[in-house]
Amino acid sequence: MTTEDDNIGVMISDVARLMRTVFDRRVRDLGLTRAQWLLLTRLHRRPGASQSELADMMEIERASAGRLIDRLEAKGWVTRRVAKGDRRVNRVYLTPEAEKVHKRIWRVAEATVDDALHGLAPKEVAHLGRLLARMKARVLELAEPPAPARSKPATAANGVSAARRALRRRARASEAEVLS
Repeated sequence: MTTEDDNIGVMISDVARLMRTVFDRRVRDLGLTRAQWLLLTRLHRRPGASQSELADMMEIERASAGRLIDRLEAKGWVTRRVAKGDRRVNRVYLTPEAEKVHKRIWRVAEATVDDALHGLAPKEVAHLGRLLARMKARVLELAEPPAPARSKPATAANGVSAARRALRRRARASEAEVLS
């Protein structure tokens, strides 16, 4: 029987939480809160996201996301633009000043990851990255809503479904997004 500390899920959660804590302390010197750096990194990856999309990405309420966007807009870091085709939706974009801040955040993120991986051999780091990418692909697969039943599943010659291959490609493409 394993203890909680031996559970891989607990371990992954603890490592991620501790890395965020270290990162939070380091970006505090830049005058950023966790919510601010999280919104800036999400917008950098998804320019033009709506307030609702940002709230979903950050796992917060839309009203909270709106207040955060208001504060970042007051700092001159984001702008809102009316969405083409739907005037009720505002798209949010980083300003050039915020892009500079994001570059600074990214350097801190890279240093935090490097420090966390200190003591691991380059082969171990590469192997860990591949394993985490495979886990991410599987969890993405589990998170997808079930597909409607079909008479025959579409499979490649090697027996891997097209959807599963697509998820694996997506996971490999996002491997570099470890911290953000």
